[in-house]
Amino acid sequence: MNGKPIRVLLVEDDHEDARMFQAMLCHEARDEFQLARVGRLADALANLLGQGYDLVLSDLGLPDSQGLPTFQSLRAQAPKLPIVVLSGLDDEAFAVKAVQEGAQDYLVKSQVNGPLLARSLRYAVERKRIAGERDRLIEELQEALTKVKLLSGLLPICAWCKKVRDDHNYWQEVECYVAAHCEARFTHGICPTCMVRAKAGMPRLVG
Repeated sequence: MNGKPIRVLLVEDDHEDARMFQAMLCHEARDEFQLARVGRLADALANLLGQGYDLVLSDLGLPDSQGLPTFQSLRAQAPKLPIVVLSGLDDEAFAVKAVQEGAQDYLVKSQVNGPLLARSLRYAVERKRIAGERDRLIEELQEALTKVKLLSGLLPICAWCKKVRDDHNYWQEVECYVAAHCEARFTHGICPTCMVRAKAGMPRLVG
């Protein structure tokens, strides 16, 4: 996080549990995490609007929302943020379902300790960062492939002047056509064969 604390929105309505998680992180990594806490889903959704959090740590059992819909609402509000789920239930099937829905981790409250909690939050942020970078690279690759496809297939070119016929039936210099359809740019020079012909006063080869 470039030396900045990881800003965590803790969504937990149980005051004792909230104090326990805060104490765990303070003891394990005092300056690494900065927690803000709310006790209802509605407050969490409001806080996620423009607050600059790096991660959400949320219980799924809240006064105004229960179970996976809690997670789904948080993800819909902040799709780019990693979300770590807390639960009082040691339910493997439910945990798998939460992860399949997009949760970065599923922590059972009775099994959480300071090192485990801190590690889970660190890994969640890093995994989300890597996933975002992967998605960005895939998008760039798709854009590059689209540009390559623009130059694929048959390309009508004049055998005499070497101009290219575009999709609108106009003839363009090949440099103009290629530059308009990809990011290539041209530098000009004279090849050895043309250099010899030029020195000899011979006409330029065009076919």
